[in-house]
Amino acid sequence: MSPDATPGLPMIAPQLTADGRAVRWPIADRLAPLVDDLALAYAEDPDGVGQLLADHAAHVRRLDFAQCSEDMPEYERCIRAAQADSTRDALLDELPRTPQVDALLTPDDAITYATRLTKLAAFSRLTRNRNPRP
Repeated sequence: MSPDATPGLPMIAPQLTADGRAVRWPIADRLAPLVDDLALAYAEDPDGVGQLLADHAAHVRRLDFAQCSEDMPEYERCIRAAQADSTRDALLDELPRTPQVDALLTPDDAITYATRLTKLAAFSRLTRNRNPRP
């Protein structure tokens, strides 16, 4: 891994499903520490973190409504997205350690990753075409 890559954060490795008909992109290994840290933060300050969670849920619902509404102005969608981002950031600030949720890949790592994903997808397509399900 080069200096530009995210240290200590494994790249999500695409895999084929057991039947070979789809590409699986497992992210549980990256989500588990985030959920664990959120639980620890809640245990330390249930009132504060609970209020942040409730506020974030309200902002996410408002954003979801704005995104699904055909007559919602774009500026309102942007405002609601910013509100959801702010409560999400506030929650992340409460975690005992800084989460690394975005992997930074060097150009070579990105090409390697894309090549692997493309090969798996091609194999999956061949498998699906050879063995169509009834």
